[in-house]
Amino acid sequence: MIEKATSPANITAMLQTLRAHQAEASGLSGATEGLGQKPVGKTGFGELISNAIGNVNELQNADDKLQDAYDRGENVPLTDVVLSMQKSSLAFEATLQIRNKVLKAYEEILNMPV
Repeated sequence: MIEKATSPANITAMLQTLRAHQAEASGLSGATEGLGQKPVGKTGFGELISNAIGNVNELQNADDKLQDAYDRGENVPLTDVVLSMQKSSLAFEATLQIRNKVLKAYEEILNMPV
């Protein structure tokens, strides 16, 4: 049994699987080329920001829908409504904090002596 687990073919297959999972988790495109998968395209900063704001907007829209459904008396658990409100609030606050940090960094760069 141990001989099967430590065979070179099994070790190679295990390493390929681990690399595939690592590449998927980190979003790297170069690590998946040897595994027969399509490489992941690189995204720019603007696109990342746009996606993040879109996700926050989706959370807030879902929260509004749940609140409206609860207000209309539909069969929506109060815990789901409160959790949705907290998720959207937390996402919005995180977005504001990131915006503030980016603006502060931009102002510091502008005030740097040349």
